[in-house]
Amino acid sequence: MIENVVVKVNPDRKFELPPEITDQLRVGDEYKVLVTEGEIVLRKVEKPLVDLDEFFNSLEQMEPGPNHLSLQEISDVVKEMRRERQSNQ
Repeated sequence: MIENVVVKVNPDRKFELPPEITDQLRVGDEYKVLVTEGEIVLRKVEKPLVDLDEFFNSLEQMEPGPNHLSLQEISDVVKEMRRERQSNQ
């Protein structure tokens, strides 16, 4: 959605945004401000749904489950499945 809206700078040098813009703003949202000659552009900072560092740290701290396979066991299963697929072709 692209809108062409004119906003005014008030005496405190702040923008007076109309409701059609302020209704789209959420508390805590962050915007990157790009300033060039004659232009100021706001771009919303998109945050990932999951913090990958936190996710990987939690994975490293997890204990293996009772049915946890070792890398060697996984490799053996994959090799067996490949052999079965090749013999069925």
